[in-house]
Amino acid sequence: MQKRRYFMLALALFLMLSIVLSACSSKKDVEEAVPTTAPPASSTAPAVSASAAPPVTPAADEKEVTLRFYFGGDKKSATDEIWKAVSDYVKAKGLNVNFNISTIPFPDYKQKMLVMAASGDDWDMNFDGDWLSIFQMAAKGGYMSLNDLLPKYAPNLYKKYQDAGTLQAATVNGEIIALPWTMEMNQRIFANWRSDLAKKAGINPAPGAIKTIEDVDKFVHEFKKAYPNQKFGRSGPLDLIQPKYELVKTDWHFLYFDVNDPLVKLVPIEQTPAYREAINLAEKWKDDGIINSDALVTKEDGAVEWRNGKNIFTITSHEWTYNTMNFSEPGAEREGAEMYPDKKQVNRTALANVVAINKNSKNADKVLRFLDMLEVDQKLYDLVQYGIEGKTYVLNGNKADYPAGMDGGSSNYMEWGGQWALWKPQYMRPNPSYPDGFWQKEADFAHEPTNIVNPIDGLLLAEDNVKTEAAKRDQLQDEFGKALELGSIPKGKTADQAVDEYIAKQKAAGVDKFVAEAQKQVDAFLASKKK
Repeated sequence: MQKRRYFMLALALFLMLSIVLSACSSKKDVEEAVPTTAPPASSTAPAVSASAAPPVTPAADEKEVTLRFYFGGDKKSATDEIWKAVSDYVKAKGLNVNFNISTIPFPDYKQKMLVMAASGDDWDMNFDGDWLSIFQMAAKGGYMSLNDLLPKYAPNLYKKYQDAGTLQAATVNGEIIALPWTMEMNQRIFANWRSDLAKKAGINPAPGAIKTIEDVDKFVHEFKKAYPNQKFGRSGPLDLIQPKYELVKTDWHFLYFDVNDPLVKLVPIEQTPAYREAINLAEKWKDDGIINSDALVTKEDGAVEWRNGKNIFTITSHEWTYNTMNFSEPGAEREGAEMYPDKKQVNRTALANVVAINKNSKNADKVLRFLDMLEVDQKLYDLVQYGIEGKTYVLNGNKADYPAGMDGGSSNYMEWGGQWALWKPQYMRPNPSYPDGFWQKEADFAHEPTNIVNPIDGLLLAEDNVKTEAAKRDQLQDEFGKALELGSIPKGKTADQAVDEYIAKQKAAGVDKFVAEAQKQVDAFLASKKK
């Protein structure tokens, strides 16, 4: 009987131990099933996803790796210190990575990234956009397909894109090759000038007085006459003339279309009346000093030159006309004029600013885990965008300001180049460039009647069948087109003769074949939208 009692007691103990072990095992299974890339909601802002996981330390068996990121612009002095802090932060959340941040000045950025890609370099992530190298990178297969990786390693970010409907713009041949931003704005062209200097010279055009290329031409010559020794501007008039003809720039190797054309027929820019008008005016502007003599060769960032007072006239956008311009010169002011406000213009594409993962990256999963953390964590977002509070920025209420004695020209981190692709509207703070409510006003402007959705937004051109023609077209643009647009006309030629010769060179290089291939894809895209 006593043996039976011992047996029953042992059996009870065994069953209790089994239950405890089972519970521990179940808890461990649940913990392991929670993605470590989704940190908790910040105390200062709500998280996007309710599925965010509690903070965890890096798994003991997760190898530490260094992620190599490339952005545009000049490297700020505190960059490495800030990204060391980013590394420490994400390691505490379960992502065992360091960061190696490199920057390339924007005038060289596109070409250097293409050269790196051709060499087989295995950097991990880079900034890109429709104004840089995304189309060439896509054509060369330089970026990794993210169809399977994005939902697996960045579920919160993937959901954001699904809700916004912006991934189509970054998809080529069915493959997601970049991660676009989610901001709303318009591409409308504005002329800007140093209004403090203009007023000092007695030049003060009334609001709305400048809205055509003829108005601009008259104004810049009057302004230049007042400041004959001042470097003036580094852009030709083509962008100012484009809205006159309601042309839409596709960024497919300088192909345009008429915004009113329901068939969206593509035409090389050099074959348009707008181009011929622009080249004739550019020659005049160069001769008269409206276009700087070094415009063709300068490597300086145009935005930096404008901010530092090296130029007193520039061509820009609604955003850069109405944001807060932090000039380095005390008392400097600017005004702007919208070109052809009664004409239609398309809104900016989601491809304006993107990040992409190199096809040779060995750490795509960790890049995506980092981006997913950024999507749901205000503290991490502040660290990446603004830096270390008290060192690179200070908080005035909800506004991120420069520390005392610092401004845009002397910033040691904040407002770094390429940050735009990582903007998160849910976490963005007012800052020295963008006051509270600015981005809502940008979105409202994009919804004005003359600002419309691009009918082919979401079509990323596949160049597999015309790689040679595309490369030749770009080469001719670099060798001849760029010079024409800045007013450098070959000696002994008129502007019209130079344009005719350029058209002939492009035709000989296969532009008609390139246009036909692009048009075929446009037609198929438009047909698919009607189904």
